[in-house]
Amino acid sequence: MRIRVRQSAHVLERSGLALAGAACGVFVGAHVGSSVPALTTQGFLLLMMLSGAFGFYLGIDTPQIPFHPHEEGTPAENKIDTAEFLSAVGTFLATLTAFFAVGIIILREDPHIVWTSLIMAGWVIGVVMQIVAGAIARMRR
Repeated sequence: MRIRVRQSAHVLERSGLALAGAACGVFVGAHVGSSVPALTTQGFLLLMMLSGAFGFYLGIDTPQIPFHPHEEGTPAENKIDTAEFLSAVGTFLATLTAFFAVGIIILREDPHIVWTSLIMAGWVIGVVMQIVAGAIARMRR
């Protein structure tokens, strides 16, 4: 029974992260779509939501490489956990761009297209980093 409760809690947690990613995708999509007329479509918003949900579901809460403090000086200790690094940077980048997109929407600003392009690029790079991190972490299990 305890294992089922734990697994259910984990699924709920990951689903919540996916919903947060989808919400971030909506904000970035709304900002970019309002600045670039060709991207003012429901399909674009759906793509942004799905990419955010997929990235946040896979890329956050990745299993870490086991740490063995008694084996100091081994080559494994000096290695960077690629999945953990990509997950952290990707999550930060994706949420930072979503934060800026929300700020622009709320403050009703009209930034230069370069800033909008940077927000879109930051979102795409961040979500891709999360997805790659999730794939790496799950392949090494």
